[in-house]
Amino acid sequence: MATSCHSDLKEAVCWANLELVRLGLVLFTWGNASQVNRAAGVMAIKPSGIPYDSMKPEDMAIVRLSDGQAVEGNLKPSSDTPTHLALYRAFESVGGVVHTHSPAATAWAQACRDLPCFGTTHADHFHGAVPCTACLTAQEIQGDYECATGEAIVRRFREAAIDPLHAPAALVANHGPFAWGKNAAEAAVNARVLEECARMALDTLALSPNQPPIAPVLLGKHFLRKHGPGAYYGQRR
Repeated sequence: MATSCHSDLKEAVCWANLELVRLGLVLFTWGNASQVNRAAGVMAIKPSGIPYDSMKPEDMAIVRLSDGQAVEGNLKPSSDTPTHLALYRAFESVGGVVHTHSPAATAWAQACRDLPCFGTTHADHFHGAVPCTACLTAQEIQGDYECATGEAIVRRFREAAIDPLHAPAALVANHGPFAWGKNAAEAAVNARVLEECARMALDTLALSPNQPPIAPVLLGKHFLRKHGPGAYYGQRR
């Protein structure tokens, strides 16, 4: 069997998909992860409908960024491929994308609500509310639905002038969460953090239905000490 020139990319994407299972973010085949290689002009993504317990790196599909054509692999790419492509094309800083139907984050998406930042756990990872998209129109749903899903995320971020690495996730109205990062492994971590923040927000509102968001000064302090130009959290490398 010939060795793929994208074997490292396939390994990384297979690992990230399996990590979604280990992190408790997916059931059955309800999710997918991808990673881009911009120099090669391709991304690797989970194949459509393949059970996680039998998944192997060689199963990952290689798709061309420019036109979405599958260029390597015997299995059909995920049906969410056009959504991932829309995010990679719009967000140059993004290197990995994850989609799940994790319960708490999906509850916020189904309610068509932004996920507010109520405390410092959220603020450590997201610089403010995690945005929810507008509902798709009937024309978008009946047309190129998966591409329209990605475009809805991009539109929401551009309208609000949100840096995608300052809020590395979005909720798609009536659908579920997408998360991203510099690679697929980081995207999986952000998806897990999103789920915890969504669960804590639900608990917060159950205890205090009129709870206001965190004060902007505390939000900024916690986010920027990890992610700002003068970040000091953790060890120097």
